[in-house]
Amino acid sequence: MHVLILGGTAEARALAGLLHGRVRVTSSLAGRVANPRLPAGEVRIGGFGGADGLAAWLREHGADAVIDATHPFAARISFNAARAAADAHVPLLALRRPGWVPGAGDDWRPVDSLEEAAAALDGLGDRVFLTTGRMGLAAFADRPEWFLVRSVDAPEAPMPARTEVLLDRGPFTVEGERELLARHGIDVLVTKDSGAAATAPKLTAAREAGVPVVIVRRPPAPPGVPVAATPEEAATWLVSR
Repeated sequence: MHVLILGGTAEARALAGLLHGRVRVTSSLAGRVANPRLPAGEVRIGGFGGADGLAAWLREHGADAVIDATHPFAARISFNAARAAADAHVPLLALRRPGWVPGAGDDWRPVDSLEEAAAALDGLGDRVFLTTGRMGLAAFADRPEWFLVRSVDAPEAPMPARTEVLLDRGPFTVEGERELLARHGIDVLVTKDSGAAATAPKLTAAREAGVPVVIVRRPPAPPGVPVAATPEEAATWLVSR
């Protein structure tokens, strides 16, 4: 069996490790990170050229299944995967880690886009910890606040005029996030509901510090695609095929 994993996430790497040696695994990475952590098995880097290109790749390489283990906010590739799998008559599973759930003491301000997140900053404070990734900074470019932007790779313009960039990669710790918020005098946290355990400590630190969190909701998933919550569930689904 040959399975294509649309990856780039920790869950994708874990799934490739579970399947490697049992089936032929090809992991596809978008190529947006300069030095990605490579999974077990075969790896390809770069796009497919949309849904039609992905469907052609599935046919050409004899893929028997596709597992979409991309980031929960990678909506375009997820919808392309759904269309391509249907066109190529290949079964598709989405591997999606559960989203975060607010707890007692959390001050969350849910929004539906980065643009709404930028608008929601009015009146919340002047020092913003922005952890939405380096690709969406344009939405905040006209904001007057000071921003601490954390990302794996250096962001590019446009970005807010008052910005300090912190290059770092998780997993992070609650203790480290507490210290970061205090050292930079953070008034508000802006993040996406990625659901990753490696980056969740910032939410705990924000709750403890009484810092409000502007959190971007996930985009809707393609209809009709089955979903697994863990790499183990995805491996079981594949073996059952």
